[in-house]
Amino acid sequence: MSDEIKRILDELRQDHKNMTLLLNMIEREANRIYEGGDSDFEVIQDVMHYMTVYPDAVHHPKEDRLYAELKAARPDLAAGFGRITRDHRNICENGLRLRDELDSASAGSFIRRKTLVGDALRYVNELRSHMQWEELDLFRRCDEMAAEGHVIIIDANLVSHGDPLFGERNHTEFNRLLKSIEQSLTASHT
Repeated sequence: MSDEIKRILDELRQDHKNMTLLLNMIEREANRIYEGGDSDFEVIQDVMHYMTVYPDAVHHPKEDRLYAELKAARPDLAAGFGRITRDHRNICENGLRLRDELDSASAGSFIRRKTLVGDALRYVNELRSHMQWEELDLFRRCDEMAAEGHVIIIDANLVSHGDPLFGERNHTEFNRLLKSIEQSLTASHT
């Protein structure tokens, strides 16, 4: 497998691990809201801000490009993948809607707890399901193609922005979320 495609697939797989961690945080806080307990509403806001800044703007376009390259080079391996861009568009729209609901609630607007929790859990489940499909199908097909010696990605064709939360240079706008992640990881290990 070419080093370039291996690096790209490794990055995408790492993004999925990072997003899974964040989805777990959303789910935990949404369940706390549902139960009427103490919840950290700002955590969900921070996660959804990140999700619209990095996964929706960088990660998903990179996967769309990966799919386009795969389809162009090996249409036989791309069969049934027409849904990927539609899925990404739906995930983005649902994420923006959830982020806007959270921002409105934070600003004092009335949002039904049931609506907020339902939208949060729907977003979590939709993105988890989508990532699982990509891991089991899209990435496997890309691995297969690369193993056969096909060069399927031209790096210049990819959106290249470092991850502002999990990357080498953390952006200060995500400091609070980074602290929440560290606390969550510490709590899960005790």
